[in-house]
Amino acid sequence: MKIVIGNDHVAVEMKKEIKAYLEEKGYEVTDVGTDNPERFNFPISAYKASQVLLRGDADYGILICGTGVGIGIAANKIKGIRCCICSEPYTARLSKQHNNSNMIAFGARVVGIEMAKMIVDEWLNAEYQGGRHQVRVDMITELEETGKLSEIE
Repeated sequence: MKIVIGNDHVAVEMKKEIKAYLEEKGYEVTDVGTDNPERFNFPISAYKASQVLLRGDADYGILICGTGVGIGIAANKIKGIRCCICSEPYTARLSKQHNNSNMIAFGARVVGIEMAKMIVDEWLNAEYQGGRHQVRVDMITELEETGKLSEIE
């Protein structure tokens, strides 16, 4: 499995640890983030990681900034990205099972490295359940493509 990872200046060390953790588990990791602790604007990493994912050069994406919020919001502005911003494993797992998330984001200032590893493991090991959840994923896609829901128009 191929994972793309991106980060800002706040998350340099956590990104390095998560990247090494993934590689130890046998994942192929493409790093589009920064290794420089000087100010770096997270939308750049969100964009680059999204492009790698949407091109099919990665199966999933992981984004890390201070809180996970900014980089996750930036990623979710890109058509085809369903990024869950999470601070614990349960939300990460359900984001994949119910929403077919293809990217997660978390914060280096919010979670410690061991929690980050648990988040990553739960998310990567989860499988999309489809079924009743597909209706909602289709609605999310419709919102993304049209800005409205035909069901309520």
